[in-house]
Amino acid sequence: MIERIPFHGELLSLLTAFAWAWAVILFKKSGERVHPLALGLFKNTMGMVLFPLTMLLVGQPLGHAAPGLHQIMLIASGALGIGIADTLFFACLNRLGAGRAAIVSCLYSPFIIALSIPFLGESLAALQLVGAIAIALAVVIGTWRGDRRAKDGGHILQGVILGIISMACNALGIVMIKPLLAHSPILWVTQMRLVGGAVVLAAGILARRDRAVVATSLYRGGNIRYTVAASFVGGYVSMILWLAGMKFTLASVASALNETSTIFIFLLSAVFLHEPITSRRMAGIALGFAGALLVTFGR
Repeated sequence: MIERIPFHGELLSLLTAFAWAWAVILFKKSGERVHPLALGLFKNTMGMVLFPLTMLLVGQPLGHAAPGLHQIMLIASGALGIGIADTLFFACLNRLGAGRAAIVSCLYSPFIIALSIPFLGESLAALQLVGAIAIALAVVIGTWRGDRRAKDGGHILQGVILGIISMACNALGIVMIKPLLAHSPILWVTQMRLVGGAVVLAAGILARRDRAVVATSLYRGGNIRYTVAASFVGGYVSMILWLAGMKFTLASVASALNETSTIFIFLLSAVFLHEPITSRRMAGIALGFAGALLVTFGR
């Protein structure tokens, strides 16, 4: 049925961006009361329930005969790229707001390229370098506060640093398993990575003295509805759409359309979170989006 829709792969990739943008708005609302570790663990747990059901529905086996080392790498990838990276992103989102966090998230593509050079033997073209520089400038322009005495200046700097580390961990988590993806079912790979993310998040909560406070933050203040909605849209719907988009169109085209989530987040955050639309943020969004396109198509 879906193959009959013109440009169905492109449409799915665009829907991925819109779904993720909605998820970011919902994660921001949830994160006002829910601890990032608890939010990440809840999201992963929901995914660990829904993805096996999806695999059964599409007739894909729940298991896969992969070498033990490959399975360990996938779990480690999830621990780093989902468990740690998502937690840092939620903390970044709490400090910066959705609009600024969207600008920082543009760094994901340059990190992928940068890590692919030493680990995958890929090369960096001149236009990709220009794109990476443009994204770095976008982060500075879009997040910099002119008034250094502002009370939230420290929070903003923390948010930017957390966001940068999050994108680096996310990119590394993907690059380290890139050679395995051609030989493994994508849904199974996703499930294994979710397991890795859940393990590291559960360990992080158990290691804290205030573990009970962190865990019960899920239910405080009536934010559970935002947490459930964000986890479903961000941890399942957007992932399914992303996989489908990658399947039905070129990876480069899908990646470029996925980057439009930055624009959607900027617009939705203004409407639903009442975040201000400033010329500085608009310039950061535009520059970051342009840089992401150059990184994607600049080969």
